[in-house]
Amino acid sequence: NPSGTVIVSGSTEKVLRVWDPRTCAKLMKLKGHTDNVKALVLNRDGTQCLSGSSDGTVRLWSLGQQRCIATYHPHSEGVWALQPNDTFTQVFSAGRDKNVYLTDLRQADRPTLVCREAAPILKMILTPDQTGLWIATSESTINHWTLNNRILSGQEAQEANEPVLQDHDMAIKGGPSIKTYSILNDKRRIVTKDTDDNIAVYDVLKACKIEELGKEDFDQVVKTRQQTVFVPNWFTVDLKTGMLTIHLGQDENDCLSAWVSARETGLAPDESLEQKVNYGGLLLQALLEYWPRPYTIEDESDLDQGGNNPRNGNGNEYFQVPGHTPVIFSEVGGRTLYRLLARDAGGETEGVLLNETVPSWVVDIVVEKKLPKFIKVTFFVLPHANLGYKTFKRERLIANDFLQIRKVIEHVYDKVMNGGSESGSGGGTPTGERKDREESTSQAEERVELLCNDQILDPNMDLRTVKYFIWKSSSDLVLHYRPLR
Repeated sequence: NPSGTVIVSGSTEKVLRVWDPRTCAKLMKLKGHTDNVKALVLNRDGTQCLSGSSDGTVRLWSLGQQRCIATYHPHSEGVWALQPNDTFTQVFSAGRDKNVYLTDLRQADRPTLVCREAAPILKMILTPDQTGLWIATSESTINHWTLNNRILSGQEAQEANEPVLQDHDMAIKGGPSIKTYSILNDKRRIVTKDTDDNIAVYDVLKACKIEELGKEDFDQVVKTRQQTVFVPNWFTVDLKTGMLTIHLGQDENDCLSAWVSARETGLAPDESLEQKVNYGGLLLQALLEYWPRPYTIEDESDLDQGGNNPRNGNGNEYFQVPGHTPVIFSEVGGRTLYRLLARDAGGETEGVLLNETVPSWVVDIVVEKKLPKFIKVTFFVLPHANLGYKTFKRERLIANDFLQIRKVIEHVYDKVMNGGSESGSGGGTPTGERKDREESTSQAEERVELLCNDQILDPNMDLRTVKYFIWKSSSDLVLHYRPLR
């Protein structure tokens, strides 16, 4: 209530709990609703309370008598918002059914259907002079409806089921919200369409919008940007806020499952050495780049030498995310533990709270730089049927899922067809030998081709892409080789 002598809370428990904020004592528990309590208002002196519930009813409670003294049933669905008049004799109620009813608390049987919104109603507020009602819905525009004395006195003649007011007279326009999205195969770009039918493309990894395309054909935009590449799912998307919310977790979509080549994904220049990076690991490092790591005694000497750079060893070497990116830590069930902007992680208070909330698996990646193990795939490389081999060794091979077909071709050429020297497919080659290595690779590609399900494979494809798009089975991948004449 306005003077702060009483607090009432409602929840999914279906009960109202009443507290005295001055002593923090729980005064009573009020039972009656049969579903989630979604709205509560108190009168000035804290003696009466109105509640709205998902059970579709509005109830009036006497806190002195500790009981419900009246129940109102104007709505066909859940009641989510209540707004009483100054004297607490009338209440506007609204919710899922989009209707706003005015009920005189002394005449329960005669509610007035004031107006009907275009979407479920979340909140209402009366203007100070009680002549207008501002209404917020699940859409982003807030509308104002003008009330006349006849409505307020309950004398307005009303047709059955038709609202007294047909249209609002003022609106505060909100921004458009994203209503549809498609995650591209590269598992990095997302194409979105908003409520104004504008199409945009976002880069999940760098947490930013990269293209605004206006009113285009959504499916066509997706189609033209799609690539034949398979990257494991490493995040999930949620549109509840009208913006893209990206969830990184260790549940069914492990955010550390996507290993890619830094060169091929454009993170590193083409002439750089081949380096594998983990999308989820990079993003977590970028989001917590400004978080000062809890340092130990050994680190103090570094700090004495002016090592107070906010990026001191933090972040990743490839990119930064915009400082205004909101970061939210929540429990698996969804309850928010802590939220902040990426750039604020360097603050003293934020640092302390992050030390308490950041889960240990994230600390391992961001602070300890311990990255997860590569994901392996098992496969067979067999001679093609038209080679007519009667007997051959079925050797089961195992490799990282991002290994390129080019490397398998090299292996077949060197080891199986003895095209090169025995040491030809050694794993780590010093940079000096890189040129010779590239020549032997192109030589191998000119002599051997690999097939899967009788489809010739592009040497640039990796094993997981072949398994997902061509093999299409969870059993061990089978590749066939044949020499090129």
